Amino acid sequence: MMVSLTRRYRFSASHRLHNEALSAEENARVFGKCNSPYGHGHNYIVEVTVRGPVDPSTGMVMDLGVLDHAVEEEVLHRFDHTYLNLDVPDFQGKVPTTENLCIQIYNLLRARLEPVRGSAQLEKVRLEETSSNSFEYSGANGSHPEKAKREKKDENRPIARN
Repeated sequence: MMVSLTRRYRFSASHRLHNEALSAEENARVFGKCNSPYGHGHNYIVEVTVRGPVDPSTGMVMDLGVLDHAVEEEVLHRFDHTYLNLDVPDFQGKVPTTENLCIQIYNLLRARLEPVRGSAQLEKVRLEETSSNSFEYSGANGSHPEKAKREKKDENRPIARN
């Protein structure tokens, strides 16, 4: 039986939405007030969802301490109270939109959690920027790679008809 577990974490960061390849007018048109040369900040809420079988000995999908430690090291220590454009090498030459931040968080956590054998796998990351804007990423194929392989394999199975 597979169960999903979602944990919520908070961090604050600032950024400026600006693309060096665009003119000042294009940047202002595309990014609006988010293109201010002084940047702006957000109090982000990141939800990390893992999925796996319930361990019969613990009754849990995943050791919460392992998940919390991974998020603290890979996300909170890296992004909390930073100016994403300048303080975070991951965003050098990349517009630090919340979409890109969500993808980056997913990739960091996937790399960190994948080696943990016998544990749940990262299913998705949801990043809330404001009460109106949130972004969700489930990997390049919209799911965990192993799940994508299984789904592709199942595509070739004949459909049973009644």
